[in-house]
Amino acid sequence: MHRRTKAVSALLAAAAVGAGGGVGIYAAASGGGATVVQRTAVPVAQPAARTSGGDLSVTDIYNRDYKGVVEITVTSSQSSPYNFGGPKRQQAQGSGWVYDSKGDIVTNQHVVDGASSISVRFWNGATYTARVVGTDPSTDLAVIRVDAPSSLLAPLTIGDSSQLQVGDGIVAIGSPFGLEETVTSGIVSALHRQITSPNNFSIDDAIQTDAAINHGNSGGPLLNSQGQVVGVASQIESDSGGNDGVGFGVPSNTVKSVVSQLLSSGKVEHAYLGVAVTTIPDAVASQLGLPAGVEVTQVRAGTPAEKAGLKASTGTRSVGGAPYAIGGDVITRVNGKRVGSVEDLQSEIGSRSPGTTVSLTYVRSGQTHVVQVTLGSRPS
Repeated sequence: MHRRTKAVSALLAAAAVGAGGGVGIYAAASGGGATVVQRTAVPVAQPAARTSGGDLSVTDIYNRDYKGVVEITVTSSQSSPYNFGGPKRQQAQGSGWVYDSKGDIVTNQHVVDGASSISVRFWNGATYTARVVGTDPSTDLAVIRVDAPSSLLAPLTIGDSSQLQVGDGIVAIGSPFGLEETVTSGIVSALHRQITSPNNFSIDDAIQTDAAINHGNSGGPLLNSQGQVVGVASQIESDSGGNDGVGFGVPSNTVKSVVSQLLSSGKVEHAYLGVAVTTIPDAVASQLGLPAGVEVTQVRAGTPAEKAGLKASTGTRSVGGAPYAIGGDVITRVNGKRVGSVEDLQSEIGSRSPGTTVSLTYVRSGQTHVVQVTLGSRPS
């Protein structure tokens, strides 16, 4: 079963420039004192032997990929509501990785959101100014570009996230708490998770890992046992604001699709139906007098769903103490393929392009209907 999780970004709030506060969901600060961490040069480790089965050791992976990982510092301006002293400059830190030899770097959208300036620090300390090529809040991905010498650009290899299995090794490289070139490792804890994007749409097929991901890891690569990028570290699930062993990454197959569009046009268009929905599980469908599927709970004005005549629920009924929407259309199939959950419907719509026409099968008052719907573009 797909599980949608609420998590927080792994963006690190850095010290503000001037009197402003931190930026990000959690500030890495504590009252009553400060912790000083002394950074020292990281020696290049000697190559280690490969493990059985052709997999690389963590040391192998680090040596192969660390030069392709960067630290990103973003400066933004925030106006005081009372205009005391004018706008305050704030800084936040995240991570990223070199995508190609042109200087394109992949990171999270929430890392560069609202940036007035962006700097990229490479493994040897060299720092260059970057500009935004394009962002996609719906998948929390962004591409920035630096004009750096080719000797510093070490593109990472992208792997196939669909080949991951639960229990596979995962390595994360990034700058947690501003500690650049930090490596952590763990396993794939779960697949096909659903996390929430910065603009509150769903990101499907997210990778869950117990590799330590903290604030500042946002945008850094998640690597498989061959040292290939299989995800982009994006969120952590935490009550404390620190690593609790539950991190999430956007899968590389999503990254491939989104980045190619950002590089070609600077934007990404996602298909859009225009409904809010809830799952009617098989276990309770008969008790509700409904088919199993996806109940429409809201039809947004001016959307393909409204033009297709879909109707929203009119009330609720409890089964086993849990409320379920009733009185609306229950979508059961898309292009003849069974839809059993909200995640199924999102996946079917999300896999298509705006302007595509799909066949929706739905049940209204016990009667089955089929309607052709031309999908629109998701609003930002």
